Amino acid sequence: MTWDADHLRILLVEDDEDDFVITRDLLRAQDRVRFTVDWAASYEDALEAVASCLHDVYIVDYRLGAHTGLDLVRTVLPGCERAPVILLTGQGDYAVDLEATSLGVTDFLLKDRLDSAVLERSIRYAFSHHSALRRLRESEERFALAVHGASDGIWDWDLRRDRVYFAPRWKDMLGLPATDVPEGPEAWLGRVHSEDLSRLQHAIAAHLDGRSPHFESEHRMRHDDGSFRWMFSRGVAIRDEQGTATRMAGSMSDITARKSAEERLVHDALHDALTGLPNRGLFRDRLALALRRAERQPDYRCAVLFLDIDRFKVVNDGFTHIIGDQLLVALGRRLVDHLRPGDTVARLGGDEFTLLLDGVSTAEDAMQTAQRIQDVLREPFVLDGRSLTVSASIGISLSGSASQPAEMMRDADIAMYDAKRQGAGRISVFTTGMHSRAMTRLKLETELRAAIDEGTLRVFYQPIVHLATAKLRGLEALVRWPIDDPGFGPDEFIPVAEDVGLIGDLGRLVMRRACAQLSDWRSRGLVADEITMSVNVSCRQLADHQLVGQICLALDECGLPADALRIEVTESTLMHNPERMRAVLDELGEIGVRLHVDDFGTGYSSLTFLHRFPGETLKIDRSFISPMLEDHGSAEIVRMIMTLAHSLGLSVVAEGVETPEQAAALVELGCQFGQGFLWARPMPAEAVEICLARGHTLGPTAVALPIGTVNQPER
Repeated sequence: MTWDADHLRILLVEDDEDDFVITRDLLRAQDRVRFTVDWAASYEDALEAVASCLHDVYIVDYRLGAHTGLDLVRTVLPGCERAPVILLTGQGDYAVDLEATSLGVTDFLLKDRLDSAVLERSIRYAFSHHSALRRLRESEERFALAVHGASDGIWDWDLRRDRVYFAPRWKDMLGLPATDVPEGPEAWLGRVHSEDLSRLQHAIAAHLDGRSPHFESEHRMRHDDGSFRWMFSRGVAIRDEQGTATRMAGSMSDITARKSAEERLVHDALHDALTGLPNRGLFRDRLALALRRAERQPDYRCAVLFLDIDRFKVVNDGFTHIIGDQLLVALGRRLVDHLRPGDTVARLGGDEFTLLLDGVSTAEDAMQTAQRIQDVLREPFVLDGRSLTVSASIGISLSGSASQPAEMMRDADIAMYDAKRQGAGRISVFTTGMHSRAMTRLKLETELRAAIDEGTLRVFYQPIVHLATAKLRGLEALVRWPIDDPGFGPDEFIPVAEDVGLIGDLGRLVMRRACAQLSDWRSRGLVADEITMSVNVSCRQLADHQLVGQICLALDECGLPADALRIEVTESTLMHNPERMRAVLDELGEIGVRLHVDDFGTGYSSLTFLHRFPGETLKIDRSFISPMLEDHGSAEIVRMIMTLAHSLGLSVVAEGVETPEQAAALVELGCQFGQGFLWARPMPAEAVEICLARGHTLGPTAVALPIGTVNQPER
């Protein structure tokens, strides 16, 4: 088929040759359009010619022997989709005309009224009309295909007649049959969720009144199975010359999956992924609402409980993290089950949970709830065939002490750490003093970090003397706060350094300073080469695989031999990880560094470990020395330590010696060395050199040094 309106190819189906010639000549007689005419002389020839699809217009005689032109249309030209059909007949028959129209025949012409102009006009009209119908059909197909691809349901609302056309897809989305759906708007509006109906009606009215450029609405609709689906309806109105909306058409899409995904995203953003409990953000929002209520209602109070599982790391390390996660889930579920419906349980992360108690009257009420939680937690958790019992430290803050959610949660957190310091399974209520201590701790951490970075921490030295001769044997290096700010003692900032991971940097600073100081005194002849320097090393430092290398570097930098250094390790540190400790101590012993066990008697040393201890000295803790003259038990403990040390070939240093009588008693018990205020308090290097300026030589051959005459603060 050419589809060229200036040159059309026509198939003339005519079983009478004379009629064919007449019709052909009529076509040739006009000069408006060029025609190429093919002739099918029989019904059978016509079937074959039509099948070739080469023609733009079919002109068919009604009489075709045993058949009619309408038979041909019904057989091979249903709906006349291939090309327009013009039916020729010798007599007017209205019934034939009606049937031809119903079959899609474009025109019905009488032969006796036919001339060139009429025939040309009929062909031109048939071709144009068919082309328009074809374009319309293609447009409709494209639209239908696009709608089908978009899975939209089309609707068309005749506002004047108040009738709505609903496409099959629209009905299918709601599980409705293709038929028997009323055409009124009630078929739509009557299925909208009651909570969404007024919003939908408002959006429709706003568009029809011209207050919005188009109509859009998300709403729930009742499916035929009784469930509700989320739908997104959109449309636009057609208006008359006066601007009145006469029709509105649009589409409806099922957005249930999208809304479900959005709800999941919102839920995930506000809930803990492991336990499904509210997370920090949602808990803070609910706490903010409770605090606003407390502002409006003076008699209303709420409480926050901050809960942390005691020794939760032991569960993860002893079993697996999977068991740990199962414990967190089970614990969260148990908390929810044993609180009131209006209360909130949230997981902040790790093993930390917070509880919002709504409408508590007093701190005692919150304490009772916290105690009930402790009792509930004591019931064993059965996880993967294992029975676990846990306890928790709980901190409590009450509304009124803080006006913001973050402050109230902070206060409960501070109280929880106060409870944890008291031991496992404790409860503590926040007080302003706790906040002051927390701020002091924060100030200490900040200033400690700066002091380490800037190198302003000081190193003091306390002599270790030979008890029998009162001669100097060595010095212990002790770190002290910067001189311009004596606000914190070592018993305060050293544990903080351990907690925040600064102990390694602090230890390296002291190690370098102490080694360099002893090397300087030796090089200047102020001390003899036999004098040693003792430096304390913490458990965290011993766990550092770089410790031995750092010690070697400090010794190399100042040119000090390894046998001049003594590493002091507390008894409890040795037993923290005996195998690891022994390996590190053996490595230090191999390079020549000697070892002292500090604070001996306060821990729980293994005799097997001591038997293989690669050190040379035990230091008896001052808690046994101070009362030994008055307390027989302390004296016996000192005696037993002496006996044990001597049997193992170890020397002993007594710490905290303050009186000549204590020193004499220790000598009688066989103790070789002492350290304490009897000889000197810890003092800076300058004070030691002041003593040297008096003419004393610090060495094993010197006379006893009256170091105690130097007035130095204990810290």
